[in-house]
Amino acid sequence: MSDFQRTLVTTALPYANGPVHLGHLAGVYLPADIYVRYKRLKGEDIIHIGGSDEHGVPITITAEKEGISPRDVVDRYHRMNLDAFSKCHISFDYYGRTTSEVHHKTAQEFFLEIEQKGIFQQKTEKLFFDTKAERFLSDRYVTGTCPICNNPEANGDQCEQCGTHLSPLELINPKSKLSDATPELRDTMHWYFPLGRFQEQLEVYVNEHDLQTISPDDVTKRIDSLWRSNVINYTRTWLKQGLNDRAITRDLSWGIKVPLESEEAAGKVLYVWFDAVLGYISFTKEWAVERGESNLWTSYWQDPKCRLVHFIGKDNVVFHTLMFPAILMAWNEGRDHDCYNLADNVPASEFMNFEGRKFSKSRNYAVYLGEFLEKFPADTLRYSIAMNYPENKDTDFSWQDFQNRTNGELADTLGNFIKRSVDFTNSKFDGVVPIDCPSDVMKSFTVILTHDNDVEIDELGNRVDLDDLIDEIGQAYEQFHFRDAVSKTMDIARKANRFLTQNEPWKLIKSDRDAAAKIMSVSLNLCHTLALLFYPVIPETCNRIYAMLGFEGTIESLIKPGVSLLEQAKMPGLQKGHKLCGNSEILFTKIEDSAIAPELEKIAALLAEAEKREAGAEQCRMEFKPEISFDDFQKVDLRVARVIAAEKVQKAGKLLKLQLQVGSVTKQVLAGIAKHYTPEEMIGKNVVLVANLAERSIRDEVSEGMILAVEGADGKLFVLEPSGDEINGKLIQ
Repeated sequence: MSDFQRTLVTTALPYANGPVHLGHLAGVYLPADIYVRYKRLKGEDIIHIGGSDEHGVPITITAEKEGISPRDVVDRYHRMNLDAFSKCHISFDYYGRTTSEVHHKTAQEFFLEIEQKGIFQQKTEKLFFDTKAERFLSDRYVTGTCPICNNPEANGDQCEQCGTHLSPLELINPKSKLSDATPELRDTMHWYFPLGRFQEQLEVYVNEHDLQTISPDDVTKRIDSLWRSNVINYTRTWLKQGLNDRAITRDLSWGIKVPLESEEAAGKVLYVWFDAVLGYISFTKEWAVERGESNLWTSYWQDPKCRLVHFIGKDNVVFHTLMFPAILMAWNEGRDHDCYNLADNVPASEFMNFEGRKFSKSRNYAVYLGEFLEKFPADTLRYSIAMNYPENKDTDFSWQDFQNRTNGELADTLGNFIKRSVDFTNSKFDGVVPIDCPSDVMKSFTVILTHDNDVEIDELGNRVDLDDLIDEIGQAYEQFHFRDAVSKTMDIARKANRFLTQNEPWKLIKSDRDAAAKIMSVSLNLCHTLALLFYPVIPETCNRIYAMLGFEGTIESLIKPGVSLLEQAKMPGLQKGHKLCGNSEILFTKIEDSAIAPELEKIAALLAEAEKREAGAEQCRMEFKPEISFDDFQKVDLRVARVIAAEKVQKAGKLLKLQLQVGSVTKQVLAGIAKHYTPEEMIGKNVVLVANLAERSIRDEVSEGMILAVEGADGKLFVLEPSGDEINGKLIQ
């Protein structure tokens, strides 16, 4: 493992323009919290920094819709989301706001540092201007028809219907959201960050975290520094295409003012992508001040012995693997002191969907965290999501799965074992641990204590060893395999439950009280072990277990630098004579069908609404275009072409860039099929090409035609694939 003395964990900043939902929790905040709690359990120096992203166009749009100020919007949702996180036991060391004075000052310092080094570039460009509102329009203030799918309500940054990332200039019939007027193009000057200037440095940085490029000798030593394949793939796609300049200023009134006294800087603010990631630094500064050690933040950001880990969703990968590192590289350039650390790992999750569909705040298809916690305990949600963590593929949250895991795993397995152990001890041994726990028995989970050689064997015939199981859990956490770690922890609970059931102390006590005492001593110590092991996942429940076992305080009170409670979990923690609290409680209440019935009804209504929208869209698609003559149709040149290369188009979720061999000619075509075919699936296919379609520029790429496909009943596109011998380049009659 990597040799660091401390760790700084950051979590992506949610926009303060709406409540967080379970997709946000699953992808970012819960895995980060589980990891931080695990590290604290090991006695490591780690802090968790998060906060609200309170600038940007989504906030001003919300404010204008509601007729309130942007400050009113961010104040409301900052409080709402922080309250929801707190109720879900997300243990931030500090949760800041990008509207704070410290953050504004930090972002402006970075701007001035990079500006003074001459790294920024100034470019004059044409942007839409609303003459009625008398202001330039950023991308989300422009709406129009999508050039890819003809959705008439596409936004200037992305089409929600097809997922394609757009620029306002690509929209057909653009309109201003402020006045519904047709905007006009005007010149405006903006500052750009030259990402390409740092491409070589970034490639070296990425190589240090890629299993395919890191030296074999370093793989084992730095295994926890290796990035997930999705992170590597997203990042390398951008690097392969070459990094371009990115604007870092916008024409807005809400945001961090460009800190220059010049005519060009008037009315301009820092682009939120540049400002938001710097919040990790400014919030750490605020945390240090709050602790009364104002310079302590440098031990986490500027000391190479500190490890930096960013927890994010996959849609934020390049901001944290390319853009933020490049900003820090720009700051560090030419310096021999006060240099910033780059992230050691960026564990980006895939998406968690909701009952088969993607969470969507804009379409109100979501389960909001705050509302959920009004009905169900936080720990049941934390466990259910952890067991379904979208580590390397999209997963799905369903009410049925949540109910089954709560009832079967938490209530019937873990809760049942804890309560039976405590109740039997209270009833038969006056609530006192009757004898010292035999550590060898606890370690090997002896099944029948009266048979000396009866040790538990797993399904592969291997001897079970508690120490090994706990080490495996630790290794899974270290490598960010949270679902595996939690699953292995529940396996220990299953083994403990089976240990108690098969030994039947309630029967054995009638003939051999000492043997029954031995069983209960082991069981109670396994309760203690499980309270420690489950602490990262269900902390509130584990503190209740800890109290039932007769301990004062909480597990948090045990956490000390350099003291590993994970190692203590391997050893008996309750000795002979230790007194339990005398009471027990049901840790998990089973969820009845009637409790989730209203939620299922809501889903049915949301699905019906979605299907209605889709049906309406389908009807729109079924309207025939104006008639054409046969002679017009004869002008269309349909040819058989073969796909010889394919790749995804940067920032366009629907597009594949295809290289087609048409006889002796090669053509490039951008096709909106990326959600239905991978690039690898397309290579080698014969397709039908509209070969004489005029060239068109999409996403700065030239498309020299169109391939034909048909949409199935389920919405999947099927590319037409002609077959036969020697048909390449043939005209389709």
